[in-house]
Amino acid sequence: MRIGELEKLTNTPARSLRYYEQQGLITPQRLDNGYREYDDYLVDRVLQIRGLIDSGIPTRIIKQMLPCLGKPRAIVVEDADPELLAVLARERDQMNRRIDCLIRNRDAIDGYMQAVAQASPAEAGAPARH
Repeated sequence: MRIGELEKLTNTPARSLRYYEQQGLITPQRLDNGYREYDDYLVDRVLQIRGLIDSGIPTRIIKQMLPCLGKPRAIVVEDADPELLAVLARERDQMNRRIDCLIRNRDAIDGYMQAVAQASPAEAGAPARH
């Protein structure tokens, strides 16, 4: 597939896809005319990369994690870098804090919606009026 199709399938700007390529996170094939050709498996890979970046993990760490992102998952434990493990532990802890915050916010929204439904059953699920 061409970059435009990968862009649409992953909702990732072409500029980001080129950056991922520069960082060694994805490797498209090059056609004779110089165009990039992306394999289908890169859709999942790009979505994983975006999720990791959105979670706050830098691309240099993601690059080291690439063997774990494939299918089937291939966890590489030889020569594990202690610094990498420390960074990943910090990132995991930050993710857990964000997840806890999201859960609290979701529960607060649920509580509010339930209170509105009990106060006025006709308004439950209806958009707020201003």
